[in-house]
This record gives sequence, structure tokens and C-alpha cells, in this order.
Amino acid sequence: MLLQNRIKRSDMISCLLCKDAPCSKACDSFEPGEALRSIWFDNSDVAALKMPEGNPCLNCNAPCEGACISHSRVPVKALMTELALNVRSKAEIGLPEDEERLRCDICGLPLENPFLLSSSVVASTYDMCARAFEAGWAGACFKTICSFDIHEASPRFSAITGDNGSIIGFKNIEQLSDHSVAENMHIFRELKKNYPSTFILASIMGQDEEEWESLAKLCEENGADAIELNFSCPNMQEDGLGSDIGQIPELVERYTRAAKRSTTIPVLAKLTPNVATMSPAAEAARSGGADGIAAINTIKSVIGVNPLTLVSAPAVKGKSAIGGYSGNAVKPIALRFISELGQNPKLKGMHLSGMGGIETWRDSLEFILMGAGSIQITTAVMQYGYRIIDDLKSGLNYYLAQMGIPSVKDIIGAGLDSISDTTDVLERDSVLFPKFDRDKCVGCGRCVISCNDGGHQAIRFDGRSPRLDGSKCVGCHLCLLVCPQDAISPGKKRIIREVPC
Repeated sequence: MLLQNRIKRSDMISCLLCKDAPCSKACDSFEPGEALRSIWFDNSDVAALKMPEGNPCLNCNAPCEGACISHSRVPVKALMTELALNVRSKAEIGLPEDEERLRCDICGLPLENPFLLSSSVVASTYDMCARAFEAGWAGACFKTICSFDIHEASPRFSAITGDNGSIIGFKNIEQLSDHSVAENMHIFRELKKNYPSTFILASIMGQDEEEWESLAKLCEENGADAIELNFSCPNMQEDGLGSDIGQIPELVERYTRAAKRSTTIPVLAKLTPNVATMSPAAEAARSGGADGIAAINTIKSVIGVNPLTLVSAPAVKGKSAIGGYSGNAVKPIALRFISELGQNPKLKGMHLSGMGGIETWRDSLEFILMGAGSIQITTAVMQYGYRIIDDLKSGLNYYLAQMGIPSVKDIIGAGLDSISDTTDVLERDSVLFPKFDRDKCVGCGRCVISCNDGGHQAIRFDGRSPRLDGSKCVGCHLCLLVCPQDAISPGKKRIIREVPC
């Protein structure tokens, strides 16, 4: 089974993912800009199936490429031809007729799909949330409401970028909502009036039990569908707030119980990843009455130390601060915490709302398979906009249809049995050798270099072609990971030790 055909981001070279893409404006047949965006977000099958029948680029002189504003013009015609001729022909099913498979819930309250904006700048005003809802997001966790006097630093963002300029890791030193509680309650009322079927998750932070209790009550009275308790923000100016709470299970339980006292709607505790394990805080939240857990928030970090000024980023008049790290780089850490919570029998039945480094429908699927029943996203929206919801929904919906899965709820936690917190469960009596594709191999020698200097000296060059020494190969698969041509794949397995029955 193919699952979904994949054209890699690297094949797009330097696509800018433009607003009002010039390539689309130059094309009379369809919108290549949307197709390029779908490729970027790992959704090639859907992009191909949306194209006109045949090959619309066959006799075209590619005005799309002439309109491209990137310095290294994107090979739009070649990519669209690949979609039309090769990807579409391999698609196992057509486009699903509806998105019913995506319907799910948070603690029994319905969602049109699993995707929400997470509590941050992307969900901080009426206009922003309204535009997101119009785009297709099922709901939003509004930026954390508090009674503190918030004054932000400038600049307050920095990032680590990849070779193509896209953000891999993102750091922020931003705090909570700078609107008053009354202003935010007005926003809730307006959103609920104009978008009654969308989900409003109200993030709150108090300074004591009384404030946690009163804020939760206010949010429910003004239209919130559920409450998220921010026990995890790493950027607070004062001690005893945010992630300071999330690291102390007793405080998590106390403040969760305070919020639950005043509200009848579901309460989720948003926990910090700045701990060794998350289960103690999660179990404390449950003891305090929480209906669910949200995780992860950002990870405390230092990035971008300038070699001239000696100041890390973002620099604010010669000073910086430890801040929250997010983006695709933190996804493995987030999945580790979600799997921990999903496997904890003491948390059985609690809703898990997963976040941390999610950009594509595949990223989302991984969180769902590890136990998340809903998905929250910020950094990818900050980089690419609310429009990513199109490929999040269509990609996940296509996968579910292709696999014959009637509901996304049917696969929540389906991958948990594959995960162990120790390596003693792993089979160690065979070696899975690499296999070389001579047609794809260009003879760059990256596999030889990595195997010699970082592996087991099991690959040598015969002319410009790699050869494997099976007596030395341990099947570590470093060569697969470093090959820039995807010319190496898993091959034959060799049993190295007989195991008695």
C-alpha cells in the first residue's frame, strides 16, 4: 500500500509559498500555487487529484515560471507534470466526498475536525480567530487570559532556519494576553455569537486559588466551551507562575481544583515539558478534577549567541533571556511526552490535546497515534498562516479514506503498543542490511564517509559505486539517513544468533 505519494520539499528548491501566488495568477488552467503548497505540506496525492484531467502543462510555455518571484525560479512545470503523470496514476483512491471522518470531540463536546489554534499570538484577537474559523479551523485556544499588567519586549522572537530558509526551531520570550479580562470576555461573546459551532478553549492563568476560580467562571459565563489551565508558560517575569507551577504536582492539583469549583465545563491542564516526566503533574491534575491534559508547551532554551556581541537571540538592548523553544524541532520531544501520558493507566479516559512542532497532516497523525484526541498548532501558523488548515484536513482525511478508517477517533492511541520506555524489548538477533539503488546513486560518497567516520567501516567505493562488506555491517542504517538521493533502503535480514524456542 502506497499510503500517500511523496514529492519532497527539496524538489521545490526555493518556493516562497507566496500570498496570492504569481504562478497561479499566470496560469489559466488551475492554481499551481496551491499545488506547490500541498507538496510542501506532504500532501502530493490530494494536489494531484485536484488538477485537471490529463497533463495541463503538456503544451504550455510555463508562464508560471516566468511569473515566479523567487531568485531561483521554481521548476513549476516539471513539478506539475510529476503530479499529473506519476503521482495521480499511483493514487489508490479518489478524493473523499466529505470530511465526516474528521469529526471528533473534546471531552464529549463536538469538533468538526481535530485542529485548533493553540494559545498564543495566533489566537489573540476577534479578527484573527474569525479569519481562522472562516478558513476551516475547528476552534481556538485563546491566548492566556490574566489580570497581570503585561508589557512585552521587542524584539521577542528568534529562530533557527534550515538550508531553504524555513524555520526549524523557534524561540519566543512573549508572555500572556495584553488585553484586559473585560476585553477578552467581550471577544468570547462575539465569537460565540457569530461562530456558534466552533470550539472556544479559554486559556487562563491566576496568581492564587481565588483568581483561578474566578477566571474559569468568567470564561464559562461568556461563552467558552472549555478551560485550559496554563501551568506551563516559561516566560513569566515573576516566580511562582506558569512553568513554575507545572513542575510542582501539589500546585497543579490545588489550582486545578480551584478552577473546577467554579465551572461546569471541561477543564484541561496544560503542562510543562521542562520536567523529567510529565505523569506526576498529570496525575495531580486528574486528582484536582481535570478532564484532560494539553501538552506540550514550549521548552526552555537559549539559541543564536552572536559571536560579535556575545548576546543570544532575541537581543533586547544588549540583553536576552531564556525563552520557549517550539517548531518542528521539538516534535520528537512532544511525542515522547504524549506517548507517556497515553500509556499511563492512571490517566485512562482523559482527553489529550497534543501540540509541539506540528506542521503537516502526517505530524498530526503521529500525535493522534500516540494518544492525542485533538491537535493544537501555533508556530506553523506563525510561519505559513491559517491556510495550512486546507492541507491538514485534506491530507488526514485522504489518509483515513485510503486506509478504510471510518473515523479519526478510531486510531487515537493506535501506535502506543509500539513504544517502550526501555530498550530491553527490542529484538537483537538479526541485522537488516542496507540495499543500494544503482540507478539513483550518483556516486557522491556520503555513505562511505559517514560509515567510515561515524559507523563501522562497512562501505567502500568500487569505482564510483558503493559496495557493502556484510561481515562488518551492523545494520545501523546511518547510510540511509545521510544519502541525499534516497538511493539506499532496507534490504535483506540476516539472523546472527539462533534463539531457542
